[in-house]
Amino acid sequence: MGETGADLRERLVGRLQAEGELTDPRWRAAFAEVPRELFVPAYYAGVPGGYRRLSRDDPDPRGRAAWLSGAYADEPLATHLRDGELISSSSQPSLMAMMLAALDVHDGHRVLEIGAGTGYNAALLAHRLGDDAVTTVDLDAEITDAARAHLAEAGFHPTVVTGDGALGCPSRAPFDRTMATCALPSVPAAWLAQSGPGALILAPLATGLIALRVRDATHAEGRFLRTPAYFVPLRGGEAAPQPSYDTGGIPCGLLRNDRFRFLLALTAGRLDPADALAFWRDEGRPPRERFGVTVADGRQWAWLDTPRSPWRWPLGEPVD
Repeated sequence: MGETGADLRERLVGRLQAEGELTDPRWRAAFAEVPRELFVPAYYAGVPGGYRRLSRDDPDPRGRAAWLSGAYADEPLATHLRDGELISSSSQPSLMAMMLAALDVHDGHRVLEIGAGTGYNAALLAHRLGDDAVTTVDLDAEITDAARAHLAEAGFHPTVVTGDGALGCPSRAPFDRTMATCALPSVPAAWLAQSGPGALILAPLATGLIALRVRDATHAEGRFLRTPAYFVPLRGGEAAPQPSYDTGGIPCGLLRNDRFRFLLALTAGRLDPADALAFWRDEGRPPRERFGVTVADGRQWAWLDTPRSPWRWPLGEPVD
């Protein structure tokens, strides 16, 4: 007899603990008790030349076993493809655990999640804080309908909203924590406006994760976490395009360096790649956590070491 979901879940939790994640027993309980397989009844695994669909409805028992095993791999799972383009996924569990810990939630906090995905992350939040404390938003009704169904099957009923995540969810504000699971070119003003003083916004930006502490409706500031983070871009009418950058003249080996790619993404369109390379070398190949972001009175900029550093770059067009 093969391993059950409970067996695989226990093994995943043990692996995350061994890697230094899930130090908080309440998050450990959430990962141990929320069945991930309910949120990924089908997903796509990468194979040479494309994707292979794995499903719990596979008539072949070997296919079902592969589906269940993959649901508990510490890997992101592609769940929605449109015209060959990935539009939604379930994030890597170790990254989810790290982000949830960094979110620093406390009893009574209200959380806004941007990017409902499969609903699994919302279920973990609801397990920790209760259904009424969690709001999750996604642009696509197909995604939110599926997430709502997955959550109900698992016994959770947070608020699931179909809408433009860049606009937040004013009817459910204010929020103590905002967590995005989609990549941004800049920080939407609506998220600050819907946050209370002292709130925290955690969002992917420039292949990193920025943790912004909100001072008021137009001011926030914070640093990047050390971990890399690659997410599907924010979609919607208010979303500015992700910045692109020229890599001409940069050695291929450097383009594989995660720290340097982060700098190129952060300064895209603002710093010539050759100048970025010179700066990066002069500053001792700085890691992500030396960089930060300030939002103030409609302007946003990234910086090295301090907000008043001579090394500052405006971020892309604000997402209003």
